[in-house]
Amino acid sequence: MTNPLRWWEDLGRPLARLPRWAAAALLALLATLMVWSAVATGPGGTAPSAQTEVEADRSGGDLALYARISQRVANGEDYYVAALDEQRSGDYPTRPFVTVRLPTLSWLHASIGVDGVRMLGMVLLLGCMFGLHQRLPLTMPTAERVGALFMLALGGAAVAAPQSGLVHEVLAGLLLTLAFTLYTPSRWWPSLLAAGLALAVRELAAPFVLLWLAFAIGDKRWREIAALCLLLTLFAAGMYFHYLGVEAQSLPGDPASQGWDGLAGLALPLLALSRLTALLVLPTVLAAPLAILPFVGWLGLGGRMGLFGVLWFAGFFTAMALFARPENFYWVQLTLPAYMAGMALAPRAIVELGKISFGQRERQP
Repeated sequence: MTNPLRWWEDLGRPLARLPRWAAAALLALLATLMVWSAVATGPGGTAPSAQTEVEADRSGGDLALYARISQRVANGEDYYVAALDEQRSGDYPTRPFVTVRLPTLSWLHASIGVDGVRMLGMVLLLGCMFGLHQRLPLTMPTAERVGALFMLALGGAAVAAPQSGLVHEVLAGLLLTLAFTLYTPSRWWPSLLAAGLALAVRELAAPFVLLWLAFAIGDKRWREIAALCLLLTLFAAGMYFHYLGVEAQSLPGDPASQGWDGLAGLALPLLALSRLTALLVLPTVLAAPLAILPFVGWLGLGGRMGLFGVLWFAGFFTAMALFARPENFYWVQLTLPAYMAGMALAPRAIVELGKISFGQRERQP
């Protein structure tokens, strides 16, 4: 039986293999989605209401909360005592236990400070750029390669913000991007280390590791499978101890979360991408449609890297559409800066679709 991953890799650039009708249909779908996104995120659209106020007020409150917790931990207090006390006093939910962030970032703040974490983020971004440069196909045109590195850097521009060291998702997203860009079948342990650190910062990194495990199983890479299973076991144990830490400080009547059944739709991740990346310099009516293009770029890249990226981004954005509430818009940073690198890959993919649609198919090597 043919290995699906090997079959996909053998396709080369998959969009160039499409029949004429499929290429035309995909172009039409892309145009429709871009128009829809402009309407949905514009005034009177279907995007989550009061999003601007949510971003301005709620995120500021979150950052202040994390700063207070980290300061108390740096002063010698137990993380769980400080975290639950601050969340309780600020009327933040403490139930279920996952509403309390993992202690890793606060411990890191106590060790190297918030600015130290921000500097660490900048170093990680440079590592991501190096990894992407090494991972992109050698046959890729120089302009496209440079563009991908530039867009990756822009996608990680949040590390330049003074308070970026307080945002769990920024650090976890950089670590996941590092795992994504450093991976090679012959040298996968650096990616495993980066993914493990991302899990230690934010549990929402788990889908990335599960997808990686699925790829490893498909390739029957047994040592890799064993290492990933061990990582997930350690993660589950860590989450259990986190649960015990939260429960030990819980009090009757502590506020509970509203739940995660927002059903905000795909407008939420698109709106988040337009506000949390360099696209914020554009009006939302332009930024939201452009936020779709990186996905097309990763799809057009092909190979293992392109397929993994497409499944990772599609799965995460779908999860946001189904489960995130408007105030969870920052979840999208788990896909950054990797996602934005696809912006530079999109033009060639669109040109390929256009040529096929008009009967000008290029010969595949």
